Amino acid sequence: MTGTPVDCTVKSPVALQIGDVVSDSFRPGVYITDVVLGEPVNIQEISLKNFYTAYLTVRLLKKETGSDAKWVTCLRNHCLMTSPHTEEGSQDYVSIYRQQMLTQPDNVTTVRLILRQPSSVWLNFSIEEIKIYPTVHEDSEKDVPTWLSTITPVEEHLDLNGLPDPDEVSSSIQQMWALTEIMQSSQTSASIGRFDVDGSYDINLLSYT
Repeated sequence: MTGTPVDCTVKSPVALQIGDVVSDSFRPGVYITDVVLGEPVNIQEISLKNFYTAYLTVRLLKKETGSDAKWVTCLRNHCLMTSPHTEEGSQDYVSIYRQQMLTQPDNVTTVRLILRQPSSVWLNFSIEEIKIYPTVHEDSEKDVPTWLSTITPVEEHLDLNGLPDPDEVSSSIQQMWALTEIMQSSQTSASIGRFDVDGSYDINLLSYT
């Protein structure tokens, strides 16, 4: 993604674990990581690097006009690994674009990433290098290349500077081509002498070198 990511604070992941955290050594299968934005942002892309996370759910805290902020789910159980028990996709870079999201990611103040890894094969799992990119409103006229802006539109008439109209020239050429085809098709196979006129030569037709 081109552009500059927004300033944000990535909080330490919080594990969701069933049972007594002190006495139970059961490995947690879910982590929650909150990303707090410095100001409300319209999100274009969320990029990250996976580390053995199998599924990702994304929730957004959106600042609604005239009401309190509200949590919405914009991505649910997005698969990051083809199989939770194998290496494929375990350390890939991933980008999630606003077109993939279930709701418009506008006026977002916090992004909550819910990580799941149901397999017990991996001791740890997380996501790294989290970056959030805002939407960019570009001036379309400003971004048009100079050479493109100088092209004459089809509707405008070209300044020919005294040259004949291309359409008329093209029509004349087509007529000449058709006439040539007709003449060639009507030619006879009889031999005609170059300077022969009624069996004799006209002195005016002869040339000397």
